Amino acid sequence: MTGGTPVVAASGDAGVRLGELRAEFEGALAATDTVAAVALMERALADQVDPVRLLVDVIAPAQRQVGVRWQQGEWSVAEEHAATAIAVAATEAVARVVRATPVTHGRVVVACAEREWHALPAMIVDCALRANGWNTTLLGASTSPVRLSQYLQDLGPDALAVSCSMLGALPTTRRFVEAATSAGIPAVVGGAAFGPDPDRALALGATAWAPDAESAVRAIGNLPAVVPAVEPLPAEPAAEQAALELDHRALVAEIGTQWRADPELDIRDDAVQQTLHSVWAALLTGDTRPVPETAEWIRILLTARAADPTLAADLGAATAAVLRDYPLAHRLVSTTWPTS
Repeated sequence: MTGGTPVVAASGDAGVRLGELRAEFEGALAATDTVAAVALMERALADQVDPVRLLVDVIAPAQRQVGVRWQQGEWSVAEEHAATAIAVAATEAVARVVRATPVTHGRVVVACAEREWHALPAMIVDCALRANGWNTTLLGASTSPVRLSQYLQDLGPDALAVSCSMLGALPTTRRFVEAATSAGIPAVVGGAAFGPDPDRALALGATAWAPDAESAVRAIGNLPAVVPAVEPLPAEPAAEQAALELDHRALVAEIGTQWRADPELDIRDDAVQQTLHSVWAALLTGDTRPVPETAEWIRILLTARAADPTLAADLGAATAAVLRDYPLAHRLVSTTWPTS
């Protein structure tokens, strides 16, 4: 790849400087100080710090830490949302500078899958691509497949980049991949919902997987010009996932009545929703890891809130019982959800 800001790993003094910037940025998040966070970015950019390094080594890891603090019960939902808004403002400060980078490559549409409201990762990818000379169009959070298809038709991009942090957004990510590849456009996907390797991305038919913004820049620079339409997913699990999605609201309610968790537990509804979403993900991708990983995530949430951690196993039993009419999902939960 040529042109734009080089994407290179930080080392030596640069690494120390980035560590100091991250510590200062995390302090601004903790203090809910948007002015300080934005000023920090502007000062670093004026000091010639690589904007991509600010995104990858300062803003992104600080935002991941925000999620950890909520998971561990250190921060409330309101504090988490306030910190995220500050991280968005900091990313926009970086974006204002990189927009001056000359365009030396083609166009990329950057989108979040429908039901994906975590827009910051897509903003960071968009900014990193723009810093490297790509002409980008950022569609924002929770883009509908219809809206995406219209943009693909109107803009005719060289590539589509899809950000997906939540397991529940994987079905629409697949629809995005179908929409892009049916027009011959390669699709790069990334985000926490895909886990630590390319298995889920490739199972959904993505042209490439990118675990972070730097990888997305590299992947998009090496995509084929045209790709064939993706093959259909395996029929039986895809049909059962679609049925679960259609019946989702009723299933959430029924599991909620059978799970013995305190009705006042703040993560109760989220836990049930994420449990079902993990089943969707496993059915669509053939990767069963989201199910036990979600069980462990719920156990940590319960422990952090001084609730009985064995409620996680109880939720698995309630879910398996409710899913008795969905044979693949029932077997999946019965065999992979931890029982203790």
